[in-house]
Amino acid sequence: MDTVKRFFKKDKFAERTNIELLSVSPGQARAKMTLHPHHLNGYGTVQGGAIFTLADFAFAAASNSHGNVAVAINVSITFMKAGTTGTLWAEAKEVSKNIKLGSYTVEVKDDQGELVAVFQGLAYRKSETIQA
Repeated sequence: MDTVKRFFKKDKFAERTNIELLSVSPGQARAKMTLHPHHLNGYGTVQGGAIFTLADFAFAAASNSHGNVAVAINVSITFMKAGTTGTLWAEAKEVSKNIKLGSYTVEVKDDQGELVAVFQGLAYRKSETIQA
């Protein structure tokens, strides 16, 4: 798991958007995004792309947690409520996995534990191994 953690430390976009990988284990990952004014849209709520980025990062960590490079081939997100302040938390869990594909669900919640978004991702597993 240390290799996977080091690999995701190189994700400059996640770093720029204040996303931090908290934990990763086979088929699972947890990440957080501390919200700042630059995460907000014109309406004053967290921009959907910021929420998507957090969910996508947790999905990427979980799908790559088995040591092979995994890339997204299909994803979707459903927004349940607006985020505004504090921290958003993403938890990715593997639903199914075979030699080439993996399916993951990511729940994004706010500081009160309320569901902000549900993300579903399908990953393609390559033969290459993760290189930190």
